[in-house]
Amino acid sequence: MQTITTAVKTKKQYRGVTRWGRIARNLGMILPVIIILGLVVIAIFANFLAPYAYDKIDMRARFAPPVWMEGGSSAHLLGTDALGRDVLSRMIWGGRVSLSVSLLVIFITAAIGTLMGITAGYLGGRIDSLLMRIVDIAMSFPGLLLAMLLSVGIGPGFHTVVIALSALGWAGYARLVRGEALRLRNSDFVAQARVIGASPWRIMLKHIFPNVLNPLIVIMTMAVGMMILAESGMSYLGIGIPPPMPSWGSMVADGRNFLDSAWWISLFPGICIGLVVLSGNFLGDWLRDKMDPRLRQL
Repeated sequence: MQTITTAVKTKKQYRGVTRWGRIARNLGMILPVIIILGLVVIAIFANFLAPYAYDKIDMRARFAPPVWMEGGSSAHLLGTDALGRDVLSRMIWGGRVSLSVSLLVIFITAAIGTLMGITAGYLGGRIDSLLMRIVDIAMSFPGLLLAMLLSVGIGPGFHTVVIALSALGWAGYARLVRGEALRLRNSDFVAQARVIGASPWRIMLKHIFPNVLNPLIVIMTMAVGMMILAESGMSYLGIGIPPPMPSWGSMVADGRNFLDSAWWISLFPGICIGLVVLSGNFLGDWLRDKMDPRLRQL
């Protein structure tokens, strides 16, 4: 009887350890998903969540510290900037801008890169050589210089940032997808489709594209943080989102001259940028491990 009781206890302990082990292994997915979904919710409902308008100026509340510091007020939980604008409200609105730019750029670049990569990898020959030389040129061209030229030519703004990041960002997708298409074009199911008379475009769309989705989803997930970081860098340099519309990068730039006295202006949006970039990287690594059979842990 005592042996049975001990066995039952051991089994329960094992189940508990296994359960917590699964949670620990998936922690790299749970926390990033929570952070990214939180950003999405904040971006969608910014109108309702922001305590103030992003451009509301109150000179009487200039450089108000966060609520937990001496002189802080519950009216401005994270303080105010040099023009008395609420930092929390501008962070919420800036999250909408940064996320919108990131998602739009990712969809544009992924679509262009996937089309070029599948075409080059499957058709091969001169088409492959031509498209890959275009990819090499795009990857070697300095993106910051292009962003500056566009900012001077058409002026800084939302569309300028999207065009600047999309103009060269597709090259990485094209190279990745081409490698997968080269591996798949000689596989048995592609050869069978070719034998029964399927056209090249049908083979690329129906047979190759579904099999490159896994690595494509991984790189798109990791690109969320990278695109937000790139947009923030452009806004920090003054060639991104123009004022008074906030973005996290422009908010960091707004507070760089007041780091010794009003550090909160730059710190909080900087933390948001870091969290989103890390979340995108961790989630991408987790997806890669789960979607790649060679890395999947059984």
